[in-house]
Amino acid sequence: MKTLIDRLRRFRGRPAEVPPPPEPRPFGVLFVCMGNICRSPTAAGVFRKVVTRALPDFAMEIDSAGTHAYHVGESPDPRARSAAERRGINLTHSARRVIVEDFERFDLVLAMDELNRALLLDLCPAEYRSRVRLLLEFAPHLGRADVPDPYYGGGKGFEYVLDLVEEASVGLLEHVRTISTRAGS
Repeated sequence: MKTLIDRLRRFRGRPAEVPPPPEPRPFGVLFVCMGNICRSPTAAGVFRKVVTRALPDFAMEIDSAGTHAYHVGESPDPRARSAAERRGINLTHSARRVIVEDFERFDLVLAMDELNRALLLDLCPAEYRSRVRLLLEFAPHLGRADVPDPYYGGGKGFEYVLDLVEEASVGLLEHVRTISTRAGS
């Protein structure tokens, strides 16, 4: 107790040191599919390209993950990489599984389909549930909710996934701009 009192006496009269305000956290978007080697890394790559072109100075964290651990540590499917490269999109990513901390870290957690959305909601803490949405909510004109899994199909499925996520990325970017403007970013 004497030591505490001595320390308090030494600091009495000194101005309190105020730590600098924390750096603002960049807006974060996490794309999620089942294995994190086809749809979600494709969506992350497409959205990264859209953001870089439209808002080159906008601070944003873009990542992808899977609801299952089937492919943890693997690169995206070669067919997804090839289809993306034909459109000038580089898919460099190491597959990972969603963790609970992702729901706090990312402002939006976008599932590729209803099944993965349900799995995310089961894992998500209650206070972050509003962050979990479907990617195609940002492209309502497409008239569908799910980005289909191209894993067991041919190359055309990967092209179709790119078409869908490119359309949704435009709406997603507009959504991010709108909420960032309202937040004063």
